[in-house]
Amino acid sequence: MVTAEPAEHAGMDAVDHRLPPVTELAVGTLVLIIVGGIDVAARLPQQAALWLPIVLLVAAVVLLIANVVVLSRVQAFAWHTFFLVVRYAVLAYIVIAGMLEFVFVLDGTPGRLLALLTAMLVVFAVDIPLLFGFSVARYQPVDRAD
Repeated sequence: MVTAEPAEHAGMDAVDHRLPPVTELAVGTLVLIIVGGIDVAARLPQQAALWLPIVLLVAAVVLLIANVVVLSRVQAFAWHTFFLVVRYAVLAYIVIAGMLEFVFVLDGTPGRLLALLTAMLVVFAVDIPLLFGFSVARYQPVDRAD
């Protein structure tokens, strides 16, 4: 009888087990931003209380910074692939965030709410490319220092 490797360990090498929880932190950041956006959208068109979305945004920024810090400490990683993916993903998400920002401005979103939504879009436009870059690079051969 042949037993297969569990799917969660298939194709992973020893380096993968030493990587920090970048994916989990990125998804947590994204969840906080989405919940904050849903809270704002649920209260429109009335004047929304912004304390909850601001708290969620601050928590998302803390998670994003922690994610960048723990990822930057990894030495054995496919950094070339990571930055290649991140470069194109950032370009795409700048366009997406820019279009959403244009809609907010065109819709006449009030100043404080516009500032909050803009900050949420910036976190969104940084977090997703980070997640994409890590998700691709973690399965690539480690860059060698030549």
